[in-house]
Amino acid sequence: MAMLKRKAGGVRAGKEAPADLTRGYILKAAAKLFRNQGYVATTLRQIAESAGIQAGSVYYHFRSKDEILLEILDTGMDEVQKSVENRLAALPRDASSRQKIAAAIEGHLAGLLLHGDFTSASIRTYGQLPANLKRSNQERRRTYSAFWDDLLTQASERGEMRPGLDLHVARLVVLGAVNWTVEWYDPRKGPVQQVAKQIASLISDGVFLHERG
Repeated sequence: MAMLKRKAGGVRAGKEAPADLTRGYILKAAAKLFRNQGYVATTLRQIAESAGIQAGSVYYHFRSKDEILLEILDTGMDEVQKSVENRLAALPRDASSRQKIAAAIEGHLAGLLLHGDFTSASIRTYGQLPANLKRSNQERRRTYSAFWDDLLTQASERGEMRPGLDLHVARLVVLGAVNWTVEWYDPRKGPVQQVAKQIASLISDGVFLHERG
């Protein structure tokens, strides 16, 4: 998402059209509110006030609070998956499954923390949503889960993982542990990359066989 410039009393256009900038402000403001107080407690009036626009102006860009939330959910998932794919693409062709999963963990965590409000809003609000709102985002979630299932299955088939692991449970534990990082991560105590490598090491040591020297 492009950087947005604000001045007192409204929105100032940079390289983007004012409407695009205002839409970006609405999404950023809503993501922060959804993250901090949840979907149900957040109102369109609060979103407009936080974005620095009139309440009625929100409807020029979005038909409802639901539509705002769904775009935030999709953006959060897309940024995480893009981050993971970029990390994997940077690996050598002969990378081991351990290296691939470590890179995927690092990419997932970087995507979470570098797009904090969008990804945190996605994690924190999803369980609060009625079924009709969840359905729109479910395909992205299923695709991402299947991607992780494939990584773990490949590792198991190559004999790199501890025998007897339930791969479905392994995926839930890995992603659950990484997602929880948004609740405690403090950038003052270390960069994202450093924390990501530590978490990847902790998880990998639990699921992989020790590599032979």
